Amino acid sequence: MKKLVLIAGGALLVYVLIVLAIAVIPAIELSRVPPGPGVVDLTPVQAEGRRVFAANGCAYCHTQQVRPLAEDKEFGRPSAPGDFAFQTPELLGSERTGPDLSNVGVRKGSDVWQYIHLYQPRALVPQSIMPDFKFLFRVMAKAPAGETAIPVPAPFAPANGVVVPTPEAKALVAYLLSLKQSSIPGYDMKGAAPAAAAPAAPGSSGAPAAVAGAYVFSQAKGQALFTANCAACHQASGEGVPRAFPPLRGNAAVLDADPTLHLRTILEGAHGKTIGGATYGSAMPPFASQLSDPEIADIANHERTSWGNSAKPVTPAEVAAVRAKPAGADQ
Repeated sequence: MKKLVLIAGGALLVYVLIVLAIAVIPAIELSRVPPGPGVVDLTPVQAEGRRVFAANGCAYCHTQQVRPLAEDKEFGRPSAPGDFAFQTPELLGSERTGPDLSNVGVRKGSDVWQYIHLYQPRALVPQSIMPDFKFLFRVMAKAPAGETAIPVPAPFAPANGVVVPTPEAKALVAYLLSLKQSSIPGYDMKGAAPAAAAPAAPGSSGAPAAVAGAYVFSQAKGQALFTANCAACHQASGEGVPRAFPPLRGNAAVLDADPTLHLRTILEGAHGKTIGGATYGSAMPPFASQLSDPEIADIANHERTSWGNSAKPVTPAEVAAVRAKPAGADQ
């Protein structure tokens, strides 16, 4: 009997030591880490959204930990302990079946995009294997007063009625949009921008379309930047999503010889614009703080020379000039 007690006691002691080593002590140490620059606690709605996120197993497929590796650069800067000061237990995840969400509030900062994606992921990302979350929405004859119907693309919309988010959907989207990395000195804060590529040489693959001093526009680089930052809403085809996100193909601002409006929209974002007779209520996030002047020029030039568009290319100097002007100065 005494031997049995010793064996059981020893096993219990080993278990306690393991728990202390891998759970309790690390948790105590992490609790002492101060918040990173700009890291703030969640609002009550965002905290409820985090609960919905966890309850629906979103962390099984989406991580919230950016590694210091080249292939993780598109998700943001490498994660730091201070990023998680107000989110315990951390929802770091271990699988990346879907994209990392550490900086998704910047990379995909449109609430309309998030709602459509939750209702039917393939409405925006045809190759997505993410399950839909239609149970977080209601289909109603018309949107109640104070509510806005989600502009689900026609092929995925219900045959009758409109789609309205439930409080759980609103909270979940509020949480997703709160996931924004703050700037840390020494870290790259270009967010969704892929690693900078060397300028393409004339005559090489992705030959330059515009040259201004040392700047050389590479179609390949412009397409990569567009894919990482813009294609989710405007689509790789440049056709946009009807009623949700405007097309860039044939877009008057994109084709204008004066690129000011085009560049200002990329730099400062837009909301509630009427384009081609259609009004778009979804908000386009600003990219001024995420992308450099050459990167903005690359995106603009890709849009101005793709999908049949043929407009005068722009230079980083023109981007810098627009960036330097106060908002609305050219209106």
